[in-house]
Amino acid sequence: TIGGFDEIRKDTIKKSNLLAELGINLNLAPVADVSINETDFIYKRSFGKEAEETAKYIKTVVEAMKKQGISSSLKHFPGYGNNPDTHTGSAVDTRPYQQFISNDFIPFKAGIESGAESVLVSHNIVEAIDSELPASLSKKVIDILRYDMEFTGIITTDDLSMGAVSELQTEFSPEVMAVSAGNDMLIVTDFEKSFQSLLNAVNLGEISIDRINESVLRILKWKHYMNMFG
Repeated sequence: TIGGFDEIRKDTIKKSNLLAELGINLNLAPVADVSINETDFIYKRSFGKEAEETAKYIKTVVEAMKKQGISSSLKHFPGYGNNPDTHTGSAVDTRPYQQFISNDFIPFKAGIESGAESVLVSHNIVEAIDSELPASLSKKVIDILRYDMEFTGIITTDDLSMGAVSELQTEFSPEVMAVSAGNDMLIVTDFEKSFQSLLNAVNLGEISIDRINESVLRILKWKHYMNMFG
């Protein structure tokens, strides 16, 4: 990178200031995925370096955004790897769990330690964690983020309209599964339909009020932290 991390910091500040001027206080960035292979789908969106250098990049960006009053969202947990595009269909990650610990998790840990306010979860099916469900709908994946990585902030799904999720044949809707898994916020295309799906699930007892309140409290704390009640 021309100018190194100092230039990355300056660029982040510039973009954060622009967002602030537009009244936006959250950037769904940075991409914390480790990718060094130019043929990987995620490569062009990643930092393109090994885990340790990617971690340094993530720390630089998160801290710079925070100083400008912009929240960040680390993505795409637990790490995209060399998987195909989940916008168009399912992607199955067959890598051993140890590879996530020794590689993919490193930038996410750096971002969490630097104060990233949210983490966005991918739709990849990570066989080593949950061989049945996309990460975004998997309680096993969310629990790793909450308990193993001790992340206390907001966990959000990738867009639930993407092919990897919309093509699933499941008993419950993706929205219901995502909330049940422990996500605090959902990225959706049809807000009214998704809201109604969750409201119906609560009314039917498929999702508890306690589960809803747990996420609402985190979101309210985030809003308070971002001075949105002034």
